[in-house]
Formats: sequence, structure tokens, C-alpha cells
Amino acid sequence: MTRTIDTTSTERGVETAEKKLAELRSELDELDHKLLDDVRNRIEVCAQIALLKEKHDIPMLQPGRMRFVHERAQNYARAHNLSPEFLRSLYDLIIGEACRVEDLIIDGLGRK
Repeated sequence: MTRTIDTTSTERGVETAEKKLAELRSELDELDHKLLDDVRNRIEVCAQIALLKEKHDIPMLQPGRMRFVHERAQNYARAHNLSPEFLRSLYDLIIGEACRVEDLIIDGLGRK
């Protein structure tokens, strides 16, 4: 007795999986675009804050605010089953870039 293997259903399954993978990657690309726009918007607000700090001679570094942002991220991580360490590291990068931009703005205005 010769046994045949039905490869049609397997091929359809692979095609379905590949289609779903393409859809999910497209969704991920859209989310990445939004994420990058949100990061850019956050940096732009930080630039406005730097201008205000420069104008009113407010120190750039605000440890209390940094603690608040980190705590909010940690609480969000715990509430949404994400890694608090990951979000802390992410915010360290975001805050570091915000400080770099603020320094550039404050230093640039201070020389004029």
C-alpha cells in the first residue's frame, strides 16, 4: 500500500502564516513610526522647556522631576507586566538625550 502525504494543507498553512506575519510586521512598522514621532515630539517639548529655563535662570538639572518620570515608568511597567529595568533604561536614554538638547540650547543662548 502506497501512502501519499497531503502537502496542500501544509502549504496553505505556511502561506497563511506568512500572510499573518506580513500583517503583523506592517502593524509593527506603524507603531514604530508613531513611537519615533512621539520621541521627536518629546524632545521638542524639552527644547521649549530649555528655552524657558534659560529665560528664567532655572537650573537645567531637576532631580525631583527625573525621579518622578522614572517612578511613573516603573509603575507603568509593573501595571502592564513589562520589565521595570527595561523602562528605566529606556528613560535613562530619553532623559539623557533631553539633557543633551537642553545643554545645547542653554549653551547656545548663553553665548549670544
